[in-house]
Amino acid sequence: MNLNLNTKYLGLQLANPLVIAACPITGKIDWLKKLEEAGAAAAVMPSLFEEQIEHDEAEIAKLHEFGTQSFAEALTYFPEEDDYRTGPEEYLEAIAQAKKAVKMPIIASLNGTNKGGWVRYAKMMQEAGADAVELNIYYIATDAATSGGDVESQYLDLVAAVKESLSIPLAVKIGPYFSAMANMAHRLSEAGADGLVLFNRFLQPDIDLETLEPNPKLLLSDPYELLLPLRWVAILRGRIDASLAITSGIHDAHSLAKALLAGADVGMVASAIYQEGFEQVGRILRGLQEWMKEKEYDSVEQLKGSISQANCPDPEAFARGNYMKALTTFTGRPI
Repeated sequence: MNLNLNTKYLGLQLANPLVIAACPITGKIDWLKKLEEAGAAAAVMPSLFEEQIEHDEAEIAKLHEFGTQSFAEALTYFPEEDDYRTGPEEYLEAIAQAKKAVKMPIIASLNGTNKGGWVRYAKMMQEAGADAVELNIYYIATDAATSGGDVESQYLDLVAAVKESLSIPLAVKIGPYFSAMANMAHRLSEAGADGLVLFNRFLQPDIDLETLEPNPKLLLSDPYELLLPLRWVAILRGRIDASLAITSGIHDAHSLAKALLAGADVGMVASAIYQEGFEQVGRILRGLQEWMKEKEYDSVEQLKGSISQANCPDPEAFARGNYMKALTTFTGRPI
């Protein structure tokens, strides 16, 4: 049986449904080549962070103005700001180099919450050769005066503004913490998102008991994290006009198969590569093919959405009914 692993994501034709998620690995040309050789269909570059650009520009501005309050001629101490490699210049160069080095699509990534320069940066990424842009919105509403509606409006305004500046596809990577996730997904699609990436991992700060300070802590994803995006992709499949990607908890062929069955167009991996090496890409794809043969699926397109909520014999399995069933059927160990 000849299996067809082709899939379409953001309007891009991909050789298979395995995409490398945004992470430091995709920022190295040699590693991108190894990922492509291993079978990756596309890669999302590491994010260009709002804080990074703002910090660099602020530091250069302080350097440029140093001493000018004392001597007028001090204005000529340093080159003009345009002479420095600030902001997104190095990132744009990395996009151009990646496009020359590999044939697979390269997706640029923006991480921020404000419209500001993001419209400009997204357009510059397009001009540098990116095949698509992934807008990674990481926003924690810590102000008690900010309502849920305010947060949603901020997301929608940002997506609409960035999309208006682009002619290439726009994916939006979001977290799951909306009171009406399905409605928000629909509105993001209407605002211009060509695809949704579920879900952003909101990394939580720990507390260092020695220094008594908050301590940033990054943990690789766990296979259990697949369940939340799996449910929401299954619910959204066929109900919004946007591509769907799962980016949390895909570590092996079976988890990728589940993502596709639920309705994802692609599965994104990063932690599995850190844990198992570049070879894990090939192992996942070979395992997917073996599973498809066993279940008599001819293609990924045939597989996608087979067990979405719209196609599932038991739609309540993805809703509250599943919660009750899980609790009432659990036996556990005798106490």
